Amino acid sequence: MKKNRILLFAMLIGSSICVAQQSRMLTLDEAVEMGIAHSKYLKIDAAKELEAKARYESVKNNFLPNLKVSGSALAIANSEVNIEVLFKNPNAASIQTPKPNSAYFGQANLSLPLFAGGSIRYGIKSAEYLVKAQELSTENDKNAMAYNIAQAYNNLFKASQTIKVLEENLKVAQDRDKHFLSMENNGLITRNDRLKANLQTSNIELQLLDAQNNYSIANMNMDLLLGLPDDTKIEVDPNYTADEKVYTLVQDYVAEAMQYRKDLQAVQYQLKAAGMGKKAAKGSYYPQIALTAGYTAAKIPKIFSIYNAANIGIGVQYNLDNLWKKNTSLEQAKAQEQALQSQSELTTEQIRLEVNRDYQNAILANKKISVYEKTMQQAAENYRITKNKFDNGLATMTELLEADAAQISANVGYVNAKADAALAYKKLMQTIGKSVIF
Repeated sequence: MKKNRILLFAMLIGSSICVAQQSRMLTLDEAVEMGIAHSKYLKIDAAKELEAKARYESVKNNFLPNLKVSGSALAIANSEVNIEVLFKNPNAASIQTPKPNSAYFGQANLSLPLFAGGSIRYGIKSAEYLVKAQELSTENDKNAMAYNIAQAYNNLFKASQTIKVLEENLKVAQDRDKHFLSMENNGLITRNDRLKANLQTSNIELQLLDAQNNYSIANMNMDLLLGLPDDTKIEVDPNYTADEKVYTLVQDYVAEAMQYRKDLQAVQYQLKAAGMGKKAAKGSYYPQIALTAGYTAAKIPKIFSIYNAANIGIGVQYNLDNLWKKNTSLEQAKAQEQALQSQSELTTEQIRLEVNRDYQNAILANKKISVYEKTMQQAAENYRITKNKFDNGLATMTELLEADAAQISANVGYVNAKADAALAYKKLMQTIGKSVIF
């Protein structure tokens, strides 16, 4: 009775643990979508986009008219007022000038820029290019994040597939141990041979523990990347490596990279912005012309009042110190343009190197699949022959166990090779600027 209660309690504890750990099936596309939505880095990029757009709107405001309204109410103490018109009057001596103790003024000024040497127009265009550059930079970061998630998903897939292979081989090894124990009891094999087989089984168990540990670490990494609870168990798509990839010439991929790489496009837009900044800096060599209008009202009690004093005209402003001062803004813009030109050339060289490297890695990864597939077939045939010889007393236990270990290694290698080839292709796509998911 007591044993039954203990068993029931253990079952309840086990069931509660199973309920606590959530399980979720995710394809690579779903994982990438969740990871991009959760990424803190991309949220920072989104904030930078908003900042760039705010700067753009701020520069656009320079084309709009400026309207300023001001008013004052003043208290005046011990004022002496001389009105020249009155004092020129022959009868002014008999007029007593009042002493005001307050004054009121109101003014409105409107200014609309007509010409500023192109500094406003070029400044707006420069800010527009910088907005586009930041958007492209965000897209580049998003593609890089997608590949990071694909890499984590690939590690999880490899760990899960390795566990499956080892679990199958462990079951076979355990059944073999039972058979060998029976053979030992019947005097068909020695105890030493049976212990060698047990040692092989223990080695498989150790490999399985390592694989399970790798899976737990990879699973935790995926949970963090996707913003899932830490106890979520992710089940990978079994068809993750099913697609066959077709590779063209490396020159074709290089050409595509020059067309699709967002970081190169971002540098090119920054270069355009610097060119516009250089033109805007030259605007200081020209006068600024603006349409002006205004309205003034004033009143000093007992003295005078003025209303409806409206005006309109053209205002011209020119800083004469530009004739002898060096235009440092122009020099800075030129230096920035030169730096960005070099950055564009450097990025182009890096892209060519990266595409060639990842192309070769992808080709190599696919060749490894063929080799591991052949190795797996050879190992299976070798084990079959060795097992047949062992059963007929023509092979030793050591030879049988070595053949079995080679077969396990070949099976795990083949699974990993397929996963690595799938990831290598996704890396190539990320390098040329295309999406890593399809």
